[in-house]
Amino acid sequence: MARVSLFAGGVRPLPESGRPTGMYKRPVAATLALGVEGFDGDTQADRRVHGGPEKALHLYPAAHYAALAAQFPQVAASLVPGSIGENLSTADLDERDVRIGDVWRLGTAQIQVCQPRNPCWKIDERYGCAGMAAFIVESRITGWYWRVLRPGEVRPGDPLELLEAASGSLTLHDALRLWRAHRSDPADLARLAALPGIAVHWKHKIDQRIAWLAQNATA
Repeated sequence: MARVSLFAGGVRPLPESGRPTGMYKRPVAATLALGVEGFDGDTQADRRVHGGPEKALHLYPAAHYAALAAQFPQVAASLVPGSIGENLSTADLDERDVRIGDVWRLGTAQIQVCQPRNPCWKIDERYGCAGMAAFIVESRITGWYWRVLRPGEVRPGDPLELLEAASGSLTLHDALRLWRAHRSDPADLARLAALPGIAVHWKHKIDQRIAWLAQNATA
């Protein structure tokens, strides 16, 4: 079981470019309906790459903010839970504690771990700090996305509870390590792509890498 804080928000412009982003979330103090595309009232700016059924909720482990603050001390005061655009924050879980395909209960809803977040340039501009998104990727402290298997209602204070462990699956930490490796074994990547519950889009990207490795195999 994990204690979580809830965050949701609308679209706002970034401070320099003015480009829209849904990264600015606020703490939630009331019951929220959770549907297949996320919390009611939570929006994303660029629906081509954010939101949707396989990115319905984003959880970012609270402990990662300390690593970010150590690397980017000039913006440490801004690195607080909720600020990187997550919907869920917890100090009780990180990428080593969840597996692709795990099913958890949140309130009356059921949600499933399906892919890591892929940080983009908007994180750098949001904090005014070049290199933060790249550091998050390289350090494999991305957090992860959930799909909603059963819609429901979530109240502040509702815990995350593991319902169905994806036994035999990879932890998100190990999946990220494999995915981020310079030249992973195609057979290992194929096993990752075949995991029950993996996001379709991520599976497609893994399959593309497997095909590239096959075409560019060294003698």
